[in-house]
Amino acid sequence: MALPPLVVATAREGWRWQWRQLMQGLGPADAEGRYLRPASDRMDVVIPDQSELQLRCDAQRPRLVIGRSCPWAHRTWLMHRLRRLEGTLTLLMATADHRAGRWSLVPAWLDCDSLLALYRHCGTPPHHRATVPALIDPGREAGLTPQLLGDDSAALTKTLNQWPGGEGAMDLAPAALAPGIQRWMQLLQPAVNDGVYRCGFARTQKAYDEASAALFSALNAVEAALQHQGPWLCGVQPTIADVCLFPTLIRWELVYAPLFGCNAQPLWMFPALWRWRQAFYALPGVAETCAGEAWRADYFGALFPLNPGGIIPAGPDLCTLIGSSPALP
Repeated sequence: MALPPLVVATAREGWRWQWRQLMQGLGPADAEGRYLRPASDRMDVVIPDQSELQLRCDAQRPRLVIGRSCPWAHRTWLMHRLRRLEGTLTLLMATADHRAGRWSLVPAWLDCDSLLALYRHCGTPPHHRATVPALIDPGREAGLTPQLLGDDSAALTKTLNQWPGGEGAMDLAPAALAPGIQRWMQLLQPAVNDGVYRCGFARTQKAYDEASAALFSALNAVEAALQHQGPWLCGVQPTIADVCLFPTLIRWELVYAPLFGCNAQPLWMFPALWRWRQAFYALPGVAETCAGEAWRADYFGALFPLNPGGIIPAGPDLCTLIGSSPALP
C-alpha cells in the first residue's frame, strides 16, 4: 500500500531535521550552510634540537601520528617518505574507530590506547581536539611528560621539510620557489583541499554550488599552469604545493566524486593534471602511502550523514586507475 502524501512529507522534513543535526557533528557551518573547517589548536610547531634527535634510540624518537584515510595526515606522511625521515622520526598509525568516533592506538603507546588519551597524557587542555596528524615527543628520559609538538597539518608539513632527513632527502621548499609555493597554497588550500569538504558538507544548494564552482575553477587553473610550465606546480621539481594537492587528487574517483559530489567534471578532462598525478604517484615511497580500499571503507563507513545505508560502493582499483590513460571521447 502506498504511503499517504502527508506521511511522506512529514517523514521527509523529520529526516532533514535529523540530517542537519548529524551534519553539525561533522563540522560547523555558517548561516547560509557553508562548511567551516575548525581551526587547529596548535598552529605553531616546536622542533627539538636537530643534532640531539640523531642521537636518540627508536623508543626516544618523536612519533608522527597519522591516520590512513585522513588527507591532512597523508601530506605529512608523504613528507616523511620523500624527506627520508625514518632515522629521526617514527610513524605511528592511528586507526579510525567508527563506532566510538575517535582515533584508536593499537597497540597502545605510552600506555595510551587512543589518540585522546595520548593528548591528555601530554597535558593538553580539555578543549583541544585529538586529531591527526600529530607530532609527539616522548622525551629522552624515563618519567618525563611527553609533549605535543604540533598538530596543524600545514605547519607540520613546513616543519618536516626542515627536519633532519636521510641521504637523498628532497628539499620540497627551496627558497627560490617560495613565492610560487605560497601562491599555490593560497589557492589550493581553500578551493581544493577544503573545497571537496565544502562540497560534501554543504547544507544548502547555494553553498554546494559556490564550493563546486570554486573547486573546478582552481583545477582549471592548475591544468593551465601544468600545460605551460610543468611538470610540477612550481616548474622543474616537486614542492610542498604538489605534496598538499596530491592527497586530494588521489582520492578523487574513489571518494570525493561519488560521496562528496565533486563531479562537475571528471578528472580525465584534465589531461595535464592526470599526468601530474601519475608522476607524483611514481615518486619513491608515495605508492605505499595510498590505500584505495581502506579509504572507501573509512569514508563511506564513517560519514553516516552522507551515506546512511552504510553501503561501500565498488570502485576502480587504484593501481589500475593511476596506470591508465584518460579515455577521451
